[in-house]
Amino acid sequence: MNSNRQFLIINKLNNDIKENIKKFININIIIHNFDGQTENQLKISKSNTNEIVNFCKKNRFPFYISDNIRLALQTKANGIFLNAKNTRIIPKIIRQNFEIIGSAHNQIEYYFKKKQGCTLLMLSPLFFNIKYSKNKILGPIKFNLISNSWNNNLCALGGVSSKTLNKIKLTRASSIAFISLILEPQIKKPAYFNSRRAF
Repeated sequence: MNSNRQFLIINKLNNDIKENIKKFININIIIHNFDGQTENQLKISKSNTNEIVNFCKKNRFPFYISDNIRLALQTKANGIFLNAKNTRIIPKIIRQNFEIIGSAHNQIEYYFKKKQGCTLLMLSPLFFNIKYSKNKILGPIKFNLISNSWNNNLCALGGVSSKTLNKIKLTRASSIAFISLILEPQIKKPAYFNSRRAF
């Protein structure tokens, strides 16, 4: 499985993202529904989705659709991203040359992600961010303890920023995922994640 990947999670493009994405190597894009809607209620606008898909194809960036298998197949995405609460089983016939990745916060969610056939799991939250209370933050030690018992290809998610990049080298993460990092001016070219090592 390809490691050292970087996943940018977005639901729209702007000029800053288009420019700063050039600073990242081995980048993958997740077109995500931040409103947490189901497949039939997906609120990613069609125009935003088409713009991101075309941008990815033009620049040869692998891309994944969040929680919508139908849209992922229609856009010929590299795969699908399943959020922690999504327990839908992906038929095995679809899994050929189609990667399934997902996120999990606990053992129950991990169980469903394995059952869904996820080849990579985003374990979060690694660091503090406004979405979670401080007592839910894992930190490098808890992250590594979980990685021992899960024995899975894990991606660090949550609070990944220029200030926390050095701490990621203390974890067993095979890749990282982020939202705001791409807009930080501290990141310089080339930005390349190497597991067990800082940028």
